[in-house]
Amino acid sequence: MKDCPVTRSRWRYAIAVPLVVMAGLAWRSQLFPLPPFALKYGGDALWALLIFLGFGFVFNRARTRWVALMAYAFCCAVEFTQLCHAPWIESLRSTRFGILVLGSGFNWPDLIAYGAGIIPGCLAEIILRRGAKS
Repeated sequence: MKDCPVTRSRWRYAIAVPLVVMAGLAWRSQLFPLPPFALKYGGDALWALLIFLGFGFVFNRARTRWVALMAYAFCCAVEFTQLCHAPWIESLRSTRFGILVLGSGFNWPDLIAYGAGIIPGCLAEIILRRGAKS
């Protein structure tokens, strides 16, 4: 199936975003006995899925491929800002919100986790699009 332009339902994305936020917060809360690897990278994958949904909401007529690439580029850009330790950004990272959004330290495996979070978003979008055409 070609990756053709679509019009995404902003309602679906508006519902999905808080659900992913709640899942991510629950994931990172340590309420569930997850192994450290799953705890760390699952949270990163959910964060990337959230970014994908945000881009899908804002650019609701863009191709899925474009939304995925822009979300991945954004996630990578945020990851690479973790190499910057200027006082102003460190003060942002010292807050709960700042650490959740900006992270704390560069970790190259996070780049893989971001892809692992964005890919299910793409697949879900394609499956929902096929279901709507049936």
